[in-house]
Amino acid sequence: MTFLRSVVGKLWFTILLLVSFVLFILTVMLLEYFQNYSIDETKKDLTNSAKKIAYVMENHSDEQFPLSLEISWHMVDDVTKVVIIKNNNEVYYSPNTDKEKGLTISDIKNDPDLSKVLAKNKTVEKLLILPTHKTGKIKDTSTYSISGVPIHFSSGVNGAVFIYQSLKVTQETTHSTTMFILLVAGVAIILTTIFAFFLSTRITAPLRKMREAAFEVARGKFDTKVPMLTHDEIGELATAFNQMGRQLKFNMNALNQEKELLSSILSSMADGVITFNRDGTILITNPPADRFLQYWYYEQGEQGSTSEAIPSKVMDLFQQVVDTEKERMGEISLQGRHWVILVSPLYSNRFIRGAVAVLRDMTEDRQLEKMRKDFIANVSHELRTPISMLQGYSEAIVDDIAETQEDKKEMAKVIYDESLRMGRLVNELLDLARMESGHIHLTLEKVELSSFMNRIIRKFQGLARDNGIQLNLGIEAEMTPVSFDPDRIEQVLTNLIDNAIRHTPIGGTVQLNVASEEKGIIVEVTDSGSGISEEDLPFVFERFYKADKARTRSRAGTGLGLAIAKNIIEAHRGYLSVQSKIGQGTTFTFMIPRKTEK
Repeated sequence: MTFLRSVVGKLWFTILLLVSFVLFILTVMLLEYFQNYSIDETKKDLTNSAKKIAYVMENHSDEQFPLSLEISWHMVDDVTKVVIIKNNNEVYYSPNTDKEKGLTISDIKNDPDLSKVLAKNKTVEKLLILPTHKTGKIKDTSTYSISGVPIHFSSGVNGAVFIYQSLKVTQETTHSTTMFILLVAGVAIILTTIFAFFLSTRITAPLRKMREAAFEVARGKFDTKVPMLTHDEIGELATAFNQMGRQLKFNMNALNQEKELLSSILSSMADGVITFNRDGTILITNPPADRFLQYWYYEQGEQGSTSEAIPSKVMDLFQQVVDTEKERMGEISLQGRHWVILVSPLYSNRFIRGAVAVLRDMTEDRQLEKMRKDFIANVSHELRTPISMLQGYSEAIVDDIAETQEDKKEMAKVIYDESLRMGRLVNELLDLARMESGHIHLTLEKVELSSFMNRIIRKFQGLARDNGIQLNLGIEAEMTPVSFDPDRIEQVLTNLIDNAIRHTPIGGTVQLNVASEEKGIIVEVTDSGSGISEEDLPFVFERFYKADKARTRSRAGTGLGLAIAKNIIEAHRGYLSVQSKIGQGTTFTFMIPRKTEK
């Protein structure tokens, strides 16, 4: 069955069926033709022979009748039999006639057609089945071709001559002819089968190659080519297939490039992108959008509801866009972050097939705006006190409120101190602005760490003794020199150690530890002070931030030191971190890499 379903089998079966049908029709027609032709020729021969015998009988007298019989018997062959009826009493049979199988006078008279020869003097040709007579019983039957011709004797009596012959000879001839035709038909079918296989193979061989090539193309091998073996329609089909493969490869490469370009654009976008189908199903997202959805899933999980796939606020905007076919904008807050959402319709043949939502994380912008407002408030707060003091003491001097020279000097000393405080604030703001804009300049030097750290410790030993605090240094022996800007690192250590001393009670300890590792050096400043609360830790490196919310004057400082220190360490390609617990002290740690870029 598999063979018959193939192209070769179908072509072979079609050609064989067509040739067999044609040969069958031709065989039937030829057999019919030959059979009819043989019978007709037999009838003609018998009629002519009968007419010749009648002619001989009519041209001889009654005295010569035995001679005419002898002549008549010699005019027929062995298979042809003759019955001559002179009158009702005289019937003569040829010597080769078998009376048990022959034509009798009763058969002639009982047959309506043969009897017309005697009764109406007509020539008759007929096929007749003659029974075989034996002791009055019919043994078998045979078909004969009988021709009857009237005879007019010279005596005036009308007789007849009947000549007949069995059709077995004709049937044998027809059978031989049939066998010959069947043999020819068999040879023709065999030749047709060979021709059909040859033709179908010639036709299907290129088609099989095309099928194999099509499977290769379906598996993604677009370079597959079909050999062009002929220049007919199949060859043109192979050429078209190869052209199709090249064009398909070109189109697939173009689609892949566009897909990669779109994927690269979406992946590199800072804004989140979510593409929706018309029914609200998410089709495409990029990493920022995935982070947004993760925030949503996390928040929904905390609230005990994870049934919604996307935020209801986004779905409301999406539904409005689908209904109105116009852009919609909204805002949403998740996990302390703020997003602005712009949803636009997507068209396909002038029909909306979905929408695209662009999510912009505005958290940093909001924080920057808050920092800007806080910065203005903090600067105003820091400048208001010294300006008020400058103004008040200046007015006191101008109005001669100070009566003695000592009072005037004391007031001038306050004015001077506050002006220095304002100068430090302005200088620190300028330094911080330069650092944050990337304009900080580092003067890198190979620094021997032991002597450098000992010098820093000696600078603060007096202040530590005055506050009743023990200041210690822990450093590894024989540390290799490291390249950094000594003035800037001294500024960082000064800020950290000064803060540690100011926030450590009497009898406390401040420890400076220096360790070396493969990437660089690790410096820790640890105090046993009051510590920093957990809610204040994330903000200690922000400008003007103070854990002391009352901003008491007893804790002198501008709130810029740690912000400047962090920028200095980051300029050295290092990092600055803090660890603290209330009542257990604070540890500031910074790392300076061994190879610092300028």
